[in-house]
Amino acid sequence: MARALIVGCGCRGRSLGRMLLDEGWQVRGTSRGVGGLNEIAAAGMEAAEADPERPGTVLDLVGDVTVVVWLLGSAVGPTTELEAIHGPRLASLLEKLVDTPVRGFAYQGAGSLDDELLAGGRAIVSDAAVRWRIPVTFVEGSAGTAQDWADETVRRVVGLIGERSK
Repeated sequence: MARALIVGCGCRGRSLGRMLLDEGWQVRGTSRGVGGLNEIAAAGMEAAEADPERPGTVLDLVGDVTVVVWLLGSAVGPTTELEAIHGPRLASLLEKLVDTPVRGFAYQGAGSLDDELLAGGRAIVSDAAVRWRIPVTFVEGSAGTAQDWADETVRRVVGLIGERSK
């Protein structure tokens, strides 16, 4: 059975997670705070505390994960932290994923953050795809409804492993 780890499992992440559950996936969502963890659990997913600025907290959760979904295109926090999670922390995580069961990585390359910052993250993910042959996909645009976004994102995530779980 495929398992997704959704890093940054806010409103859109929970919607995505519920749809993946409907596809037969197991889903683990992360948050840095108790409120977010409670909302993830209430949506029927496994809730796990992790901080994307500390890649080790994310890596602790990937031992049984098929796809990591990095939904941080609209993350909030200090500029230096946002630059890190779309820059060197992201690069460090991707390098370490090579030695895990993870078979795919989805990166949210659009959101409320600065386009240049997200373009840098897309470049890091693209480089990892070539360098370490990690299958990747990019979750872009927010055009259309939240449901349209979730439908497209599920298609992309499931497509990373080339199979439907149901």
